[in-house]
Amino acid sequence: MATRSLSRNAPAGASPFAVAAQPLAREKFADPFVTAKGEPRASVALRQMETLWFATGTLCNLACANCYIESSPTNDALVYLSADEVSRFLDEVDAGPPRLRPREIGFTGGEPFMNPDIIAMVEDAVKRGFDVLVLSNALKPMRRHEAALLRLREAYGEALTIRVSIDHYTQAFHEAERGPNSWTPMLEGLRWLSANGFSIAAAGRSLAGETQEQARLAYGALFKREGIAIDTANPAQLVLFPEMDAKADVPEITTACWDILGTSPDAQMCASSRMVVHRKGEDTARVVACTLLPYDPQFDMGGTVAEADREVMLNHPHCARFCVLGGASCSA
Repeated sequence: MATRSLSRNAPAGASPFAVAAQPLAREKFADPFVTAKGEPRASVALRQMETLWFATGTLCNLACANCYIESSPTNDALVYLSADEVSRFLDEVDAGPPRLRPREIGFTGGEPFMNPDIIAMVEDAVKRGFDVLVLSNALKPMRRHEAALLRLREAYGEALTIRVSIDHYTQAFHEAERGPNSWTPMLEGLRWLSANGFSIAAAGRSLAGETQEQARLAYGALFKREGIAIDTANPAQLVLFPEMDAKADVPEITTACWDILGTSPDAQMCASSRMVVHRKGEDTARVVACTLLPYDPQFDMGGTVAEADREVMLNHPHCARFCVLGGASCSA
């Protein structure tokens, strides 16, 4: 994977959302089938494809303090997907079994609006009858597509949702993560989307010491003050993600954990989604288990959605911290 290169506006300090934990023990997450304690590792089967994600590329106009995918203005470890590549996978799920045809198509990055084919890809998906979710920082790359976005909103209405990353409801913490001068234009982009009737959502990060209720109330006050139409009590409109750090200690998930934690394999993100990526140096796009693990070869599921219809071993710290223990999912 390419080394992350900071932009001129990248924050100088550590992420304010950084995970507080001891270093991860080397023996953990070493064997795909057995934990460090010798217990059977949990796995998840694809129950029903709900969201098929497309990683449009890792290039981004920002370089955050902690980006799990290492996006930056110079990191092209995931190259730009083309409209033809996206169309190939959409053709496959259109022609395949209903269980593998998703309800939703998601576009993530990097910053998706930097991809020169983004409008063509979004339109291809929404014309086929899919709900479409685009993740964005709502800065200049998105604003350059205002005319095209207005046309899509007019034609397809709420079938297109744009989810904007706003890491915290305060400028100080948001910019400590995303860099100086990232707050005001983000709010301007959100206000533009809201004023023009787009289906919108927001994504924040969980800050240590804050409860979900406190955060949702504070975001609600901000959006009301700014005239932004987001219902922060609705978890689909305001998603609060747990922070990730693959080097920080976290329990491994065993088959016994489902009963201990009172959750189910079917509730995990990889039970209902896959992501298409095109890694630099590879000839074609591939399907990976989820949005969190585009580089790890053990989560490469094949060259087609049909090949990716198989069990995922939860052999990564992100599986534990973000999904099973954090209860999070990138989908709407």
